[in-house]
Amino acid sequence: MATLRPSLALARPQYCSYGVVLTAGLLGWLAPAWASWVLGPALLLGLVLLGVAHGACDHYVVPATHPALARHPGRYWTVFLAGYLGLAAAVGSLWWWRPGLALVFFLGLSAWHWGSGDAPPARHRAQWLGHSLLRGSLLFAVPLWFWPVETRTLLNDLAALVGAAPVSPATLDAAADWLGPLVLAGHLGLWLSYWLTRQLRLAYTDMQEVLLLSFLLLALPPLLSASVYFVFWHSLRHVLRMSEVMGQPFSGNWVGLRAQVGFFLRRSAPLLAISVVALAGLYGLAWARAASGPTLIGLALLAASVVTLPHALLVTLGLDAGRWRQG
Repeated sequence: MATLRPSLALARPQYCSYGVVLTAGLLGWLAPAWASWVLGPALLLGLVLLGVAHGACDHYVVPATHPALARHPGRYWTVFLAGYLGLAAAVGSLWWWRPGLALVFFLGLSAWHWGSGDAPPARHRAQWLGHSLLRGSLLFAVPLWFWPVETRTLLNDLAALVGAAPVSPATLDAAADWLGPLVLAGHLGLWLSYWLTRQLRLAYTDMQEVLLLSFLLLALPPLLSASVYFVFWHSLRHVLRMSEVMGQPFSGNWVGLRAQVGFFLRRSAPLLAISVVALAGLYGLAWARAASGPTLIGLALLAASVVTLPHALLVTLGLDAGRWRQG
């Protein structure tokens, strides 16, 4: 068997995420005035090819994880579309009916989905659950603590768009005061549990990722750091995971990494095209009404929120079904 050249060696696909996050963090730390200009084009492209695309293969989850439920294609597609669109409509209705509650629900669901998406295959279900909750909480705790004004502005721009009451500084200060220590104590407990169950490599990897993500969240303002994380960490990892589920295994090198992403994009192309056209139409209407930057960002978050629930349920109950059955 031919040996991979060192320049192509890639022991684990997450190293790609590590490299991008570290580079973005260093850029924000060393040249903050240039960060948005340099990262902007890459993020715009990544939001389409990874961010929007990473949910465009959701219809493959059930056939891959519960094939008996997809035995009859016509029936499966009817149930899938009704369920997916019904859940999306329910979230949209919640934004219209109780926008403040919808905002809290969206933030909490995003924290869970991001955290569980990052979670490694730990030996025990409690460890997987702990990691999922702590990683998602970390992604909100650091910006709340270090970027309180920027975080509040981002949340209140979205609240203003949907007609919800603004979030007060006191509320966010209180959230930061209890969430930060809780996340820190929780991680210490999680790492101790890994050590006690002789999962030392898992403990080391999680420590490394927590430090790396914390650096990103400290170095860049919330909108930029969340975008970098969402595109090049969460979405990329989901793309690679789904590619393996759909039959394109990771071959351990950069060529294999590109093959997996290309395979996923080909499979996701139909729904990705529909999503891009729909988003373009939405933004066209907003642009015609001279929408401001905060409005455009808020519209993107609203569009993401309505599909987060069905997407997260498919991941949690489908891809992660085996983790719920662990002891």
